[in-house]
Amino acid sequence: MALPVQPRTIVAGVTVGSIGAGLLVSKLGRDVDADANAPRAVFGRGPAFVSLPLQCSEQVNHDTKRLRFALPHEADVSGLSLTSAVLTMSWPQGRWLPAVRPYTPISAINEPGVLELLVKQYPDGKQSTHLHSLKPGDKLLFAAAIRGHQWVPNSVPHVTLIAGGAGITPIFQLAQGILQNPDDKTAVTIVYGVNTDEDCHLTEEFQRFENEFRDRFRIVYTVSRPDESTTLRKGRVTKKLLEEVAPLPKGGETKVFVCGPPAMESSLVGTRKEKGILEQLGYRKDQIHTF
Repeated sequence: MALPVQPRTIVAGVTVGSIGAGLLVSKLGRDVDADANAPRAVFGRGPAFVSLPLQCSEQVNHDTKRLRFALPHEADVSGLSLTSAVLTMSWPQGRWLPAVRPYTPISAINEPGVLELLVKQYPDGKQSTHLHSLKPGDKLLFAAAIRGHQWVPNSVPHVTLIAGGAGITPIFQLAQGILQNPDDKTAVTIVYGVNTDEDCHLTEEFQRFENEFRDRFRIVYTVSRPDESTTLRKGRVTKKLLEEVAPLPKGGETKVFVCGPPAMESSLVGTRKEKGILEQLGYRKDQIHTF
């Protein structure tokens, strides 16, 4: 899904000059999958401007698809750091200017040969609508990697990751990166708030994490408009819920990461005028991070 960061902040991070150069190269026919000397790490610190073909597309609910793109060579890896997003560019039909949007990959950062996105289609979303229209073999231009919070293994004994709706992708990336690193012993609790039961994504992956890392992984779902037969918690992510399911600071070192709709983030993180739920629970500002 699109990384819930202000697009203007992301786009400003890629200079006009680098975009112009990349577009020129792309238009002149450069295609990384035709370059026999393509680097093993596809994304680095600078512009990438790599065109990747779609391998397959899977509809996971009424408005969300999993899109799996092939890297230039089977042995290539993304080269992304934990955590990172990728900046995508496309020219939807009838548009002269490109649609530009960041997405957080859900494939493991060291998974060879593929890059996978979870994309929610928004009613007026030019880029998400274009991505949902792609067919296997169609290509998408990836302009650059966008580095987020750079995770340091074992920097704290426990992290709480709070996601709302489409904000699950960076939360999943971080949890997956921590748990798949044999040298990282950090415990992880995820609190995942959604509108309906069918909006719970990546449930099979989370179930595998629970089975494999029983002693240090937990996920709690809460649904604001649940099905009548739901077995999940009902309601939103509240102070009471966090007091019940998430280990609180109590003077110890910990971190909490939040990614969700603006209203949810404001409620948890606070505003200039008032403290949010997390500070009320005892988290210091330097322990709270948003994507």
